[in-house]
Parts: sequence; structure tokens; C-alpha cells
Amino acid sequence: MSFDPANPLIVQADRSVFLEAFNPRAEDARRALAPFAELISSPEHLHTYRVTPLSLWNAASAGMSAAEMVGALEQYAKFPVPQNVVTDIRELAGRWGRLRLVAHDSGLLLVADTPDAPLLTELSRQKAVAPLLGDRMGDAVFAVPLLNRGLIKTALLESGWPLDDQAGYSDGLAYPIGLLPSLAVRDYQQEAADAFYRGGSAEGGSGVVVLAPGSGKTVVGMVAMSMVGQRTLILTTNRTSVNQWQRELLQKTSLMPEEVGEYDSGTPLKPVTVCTYQMLTHRKRGSEKSDDGAYPHMGLIGAAEWGLIVYDEVHLLPAPVFRITASVQARRRLGLTATLIREDGREGDVFALIGPKRYDRPWKTLEQAGFIAQADCTEVRLLLPQAERVSYAAAPDREKHRIAAENPDKRGVVSAILELHRGAPALIIGQYLDQLALIAADQEAPLITGKTPQREREALFASFRQGTLKLIVMSKVGNFALDLPDAEVLIQVSGAFGSRQEEAQRLGRLLRPKADGRGASFYSVVTRETTEEDHAHHRQLFLAEQGYAYRILDASELLAAGMQA
Repeated sequence: MSFDPANPLIVQADRSVFLEAFNPRAEDARRALAPFAELISSPEHLHTYRVTPLSLWNAASAGMSAAEMVGALEQYAKFPVPQNVVTDIRELAGRWGRLRLVAHDSGLLLVADTPDAPLLTELSRQKAVAPLLGDRMGDAVFAVPLLNRGLIKTALLESGWPLDDQAGYSDGLAYPIGLLPSLAVRDYQQEAADAFYRGGSAEGGSGVVVLAPGSGKTVVGMVAMSMVGQRTLILTTNRTSVNQWQRELLQKTSLMPEEVGEYDSGTPLKPVTVCTYQMLTHRKRGSEKSDDGAYPHMGLIGAAEWGLIVYDEVHLLPAPVFRITASVQARRRLGLTATLIREDGREGDVFALIGPKRYDRPWKTLEQAGFIAQADCTEVRLLLPQAERVSYAAAPDREKHRIAAENPDKRGVVSAILELHRGAPALIIGQYLDQLALIAADQEAPLITGKTPQREREALFASFRQGTLKLIVMSKVGNFALDLPDAEVLIQVSGAFGSRQEEAQRLGRLLRPKADGRGASFYSVVTRETTEEDHAHHRQLFLAEQGYAYRILDASELLAAGMQA
């Protein structure tokens, strides 16, 4: 391959890839690159990606070949792709499938092809791996105790070797779940469920589906439930999401109210049971994390009835649920998420214990097809008032973020944005309750926090859906699982430091398609020349990878426009 100045990619020998954002071919290159590379930074003109082992294994497990990955780089590279990068991709992606876990009699076997017998010997001697293996059954075969199924996958992944789990699943109690004729399953929703189930073979039955908020991940879960046809446990983020799952299941499947229910330790389990992660990880008062019985409800996940466990918003899976999930690898497991990003860096645990990425569809592709709303993103920047600047300069590093986030002048900016979108259904969301209380008072709008009773929350959401309430102010409880399809404007006044997943989920509150095809407007209000501005750049990384660009607006321009209006 020769030099091609029209191409937008520069591939470096360290497996970093630079994308010229201004190049006419940038969007095509980004779409080709995103399935197997991770976005690292996205300033105005030059975006940086990195090809990592996990990004390659996720792509390989979804069916993308090393040749396709190399071909994508060569098609869009400005300079010849370094030979070592081509070799690394072929070798790292080629690791997927070389180690396999298969069922044998009443146990498991760790199997490699005969030429990889020395590799298996080397891995078997590692401290993290050796205690998890049973007897050696041949040159390239080890027995693995059933209880170590999840642990061996995690240990091998940390050693740089992904394990293709083909050991199959134990059936739960049969329970047919039909989809109502009125449910119009979109092509990508069916494709996602098919990619997860794989005809019921041992190659399917575990993994993660990645789709944009508002694109119908719940429907993917219901299609998978109908395919499996067994009792199902659904784990999700909060009570609002529990109610949403129950409502959707009753509206779109053959299930009746007595067949679906929220987990209650004092009542019998329903054929389809929905439970929050918070309930599952509730710890006995005075107990330590390592104590036996510290998590009294954790036994729910290992109950014998389940044929399928659905992990909603799997990127938020708490650490204790990872631990118990390691011991229920014989259950079919479906993870649903808008992003595989975890701020704690445990993406590898999701890959090993829930399963690899089985399906992904870029957000902008869904937008262009009209399945999610078109969204414009704007970052509004303003300075700290002089008195606050003095406090900010003297504050410890961690306190600096809060001072910047609670900039009192943001209240005027919020009013100006709402005036710009007068009458549009709007949400205001933030991190700090004192700030939100002041904004709610300014706008004479209700405030929903973690202390708001569930019944009151549902009543407010219902009023918003009906159009009798046009504005709600929310704490971070509004990050997930809000079924408010008519929300047209979201104003983010503060957030959790540089959380990419939070930024993506907040934009996602707007992405349900509008009845009349209207677009949506997402505003992030950021204090200039502070750590909040630095965090804002990091928060936007995942959305930049999906093709969203932020327009930068100075607060003075916005306020002037409001005065003229």
C-alpha cells in the first residue's frame, strides 16, 4: 500500500490510530474502526483510538475476522499500516477460539488444539490458573471443576488468553413466553436476539447486546426470553426500571400480571422475576463483605428455576454480582447496555462472566433509520464569579470539582436555555442536591431525588408522559431507565466527574423517537477554566465515538439571545 493523502487514518506502531475528524472520509473510517478499536480522546481535529486485546476479542467473538480488521485499517490509512500492527492484530484476534471450555460427562474440559499443548502447559503453571484446574487428561486437555467455570475464564483473560466457553447450559424450568402480534420487532432487535441465542447451540446463550438508549433493548430481552422459553430473572438498576420492565412485559408478551413480579424475599418467586442490583447487593448490618451470609438476597441469582438471567445496564454491574455470577455460568446470561464502558475498568469481567459482545449497532445508524431521535449536543461554558474563583483556587483538588459544578451563575443559563425552548418537554439533571433544589425553586418545577417515594416518582413521570407536566428536575436517579419518550430537551448542570457512561446515558434520556419526528437538544453547562471543563472532555469520549459532536457556546451568547427574544 502506498501513501494516500485523501485517507483520514494514521496508524502508529504502538497500535494507536489517529483519525482526521475534518476529513471527508472520516465518518466512514470511524464506522469501520469502531468495532475493534477504543476511542481514547477526541479534540476538535484529531481523534485518537487504540487497538487493545479486549477490543479485538470482542470483535472476533462477534464474528469479525482479523483480515477484516486489517482491511479496514488499510482501506482508510494515509500511510502504510506498520507491519507489526498487522501481525499483532492477526495474532491477538487469533487467540479467540484457541482455548475452549467444553462439557464432558458431569464436568468440564479445558481444550486446546494439539499444537497449543505447550501453551496450555505454560498457562496451567500460573499461580492464578493452577488452583482452578483438575487433572490433566491429555497433552492439550485439562479437567475443570464445574464450580470454577467462571473463575477460569477470568483468570485466563487476565493472563492474555480469552476462553471460548462452549460448555452449554443447564435448563431451568420450562415456561413458554409468547410475543403478542401487536409487537413489531425491528430487524436489528431480532438480529441481536438471534446473535445471542444462536439457535440454542452451545456457542450462544451468553453475551452482551449493545444498543443505544431508546432503541428498544427491552424488546431484545423479551425476544430472547421467548426463544429460551424458561423461567427468567431480570436484574436492573432501580425501582423505576423494575416498573418499566413489568409494564413492557405485560403490554408486549403473553405474560399475565400474576406471572411477573418484583422480587420480595417474603413471597414465592414468580416465573419472571425482576430485581434491582441494590436489593441483590444489600448487606446485613454490621457484616463485612467477605462474611458468609453478608448478602442475604444474593441466593436469588443462583436459584435453580432460572433458565435465563437478563442483566439490564450490564455496565453498572456491582462487584458482588460479578462474584456470584462466576458461580452461575451454567445459566444463560444476556447483558443489555448502551455502552461497554465501565469507569472501574472491569470490562474484562463483563467479557469473561456475562459473555462477549454478541451484537452492536452504531447510534448514528439507528438515528439515520429513524429508530432513535436526532440529537444536537451543546456545551455551554461560563466563568466562575470572582468570589467563587477565590474559593476554587484555595480548595483541595476533590472540592474544586464541586465548586465548579455548583457555579451559581448556571441558574441563569438554565433559565435562558428553557426560554430558548419555551414549551418543550424538558429535563434538568445534576449531581448536587442543593444546586438542584435552587434550580427547581427557580423554575417552580418538581425535584426527584433518591428520597422521593416511588409512588410520587411514578405519578410525576405519568404527568410528564401525558403532557400536563413540562419540566422535571432530577438527581442522578434520572440517569437510567426513564421511559419519557416526549422529552425534547435535557440540561445537564453537573455530573460525576469524567464519567463517559453517565454522559451517554443522560443523552439517552432524549433518544426515544418523537411522534412527529422532532429532534432533541442536549445541553451540558460547564464552568470554564476549571477541572469541570477537563472532565467534560473525557465525559464526551464515548459519544464522540458514536459520531456526536458538541457545539461550544459561551454563556454570554446564550443570555444575549434570551434577552433579544
